[in-house]
Amino acid sequence: MLAKMAWRNLWRRKRRTLITALSVAFGILLAVTFTASGDYAYTNMINSSAKMGFGHVTVEPAGYNDNPSLQKRISDSSQIRASALATPGVNEAMVRINGMAMFATASKSVGGMFIAIDPKQENLEANIFIKSLIDGKLFEGTDGKGVLVGQKMMEKLHLGIGKKLVYTTTDVDGEIVSEMARVTGIFKTGVSEVDRSVIILPIDKVRKMLRYDPDDATLVSIMIDDQRHAPELAKIIEKTIDGSGRETLTWGDTQADIAGIIAVDSSINYSFQFLVGLMIAAGILNTILMSVLERKHEFGVMMAIGMSAGRLFSLVLMESVWLGIMGLILGVIITTPWFWYMANFGIDLSSLIEEGADIGGVLVDPVMKFRLYKESAFWILTGVFSLTMVAGLYPAWRAGRAPPVDSLKSV
Repeated sequence: MLAKMAWRNLWRRKRRTLITALSVAFGILLAVTFTASGDYAYTNMINSSAKMGFGHVTVEPAGYNDNPSLQKRISDSSQIRASALATPGVNEAMVRINGMAMFATASKSVGGMFIAIDPKQENLEANIFIKSLIDGKLFEGTDGKGVLVGQKMMEKLHLGIGKKLVYTTTDVDGEIVSEMARVTGIFKTGVSEVDRSVIILPIDKVRKMLRYDPDDATLVSIMIDDQRHAPELAKIIEKTIDGSGRETLTWGDTQADIAGIIAVDSSINYSFQFLVGLMIAAGILNTILMSVLERKHEFGVMMAIGMSAGRLFSLVLMESVWLGIMGLILGVIITTPWFWYMANFGIDLSSLIEEGADIGGVLVDPVMKFRLYKESAFWILTGVFSLTMVAGLYPAWRAGRAPPVDSLKSV
């Protein structure tokens, strides 16, 4: 009965009701826009960063993340990789050796980082360097003497396919060691710092150079289905391996710069959404309060013939419920086509973003697109509806506390 009466009351001022419901719908549209663009951008940043070497989850020697050194290594990388691959939710696991080195040709030398990989464990989706090859190929047919270099390094050292490159580092005992390789491929990730300072080497050759044992590595890089599950999967993987002398970290630990940028940006995003929510709540409060003040005499009559203050409170609050439901329905209707377009096509912002622009060493995607997780959608709808309910509490309380005699005097 109260629900039916509240519904009729809303349509006594059709224009006001529709404007208020549309404001709720617009709030949903804004919330989805900011949340979905954030979900897409953050996921892209995390995945791209993970593909640059450390993965979503990393198993490495204890203390390696804080103080990387080729003297720190894990000795049973194959077993760790097998355990990781047996874990539900894990897509790929790659054994790698990361380290610093000097790279030189006959004319110049530069410092940088090498990543030693096993080509049999790698694929395009898990390794951004292989995916970004613009010339040449991986190490096939080079007897361990092949190397991939970035385009910027190629230009700086005057390299090309088949050209010689000497790399120098320190082995497990701290002795200086060098090896010669020939360029088999050139990659371009688009991030200038990466393209000028990173090379990719075959892991077996690097093991021999560093005097590592056949199963030694500095880390096992693990790629998973969904980066949001990294903390849970890291704990599961840690339990399946011998934890002595090693640690299992998430992307937030190994890529702290990216994690910090995302944390700050998401805080600003949510703060803005909260302010938008407050403005919507204020509009709903204004609509319902005006409706209550206009019907003061009517409420006095209702209370005089026996309606309790509690039922009057419920009646006005039910009007907020109906406004919230209408706003949610309209919000879904107007947001769905916008979301579909942005999720499938997006907006190209390349004219506004400098080519090669990066954040924390990760290339910025010039196309703005949407990706909305189920829990994000749930919290948007729940949050907007809750704000609608909260906004109706004061008018409902105001309606229920007015003395019937005073209300009857109102015209």
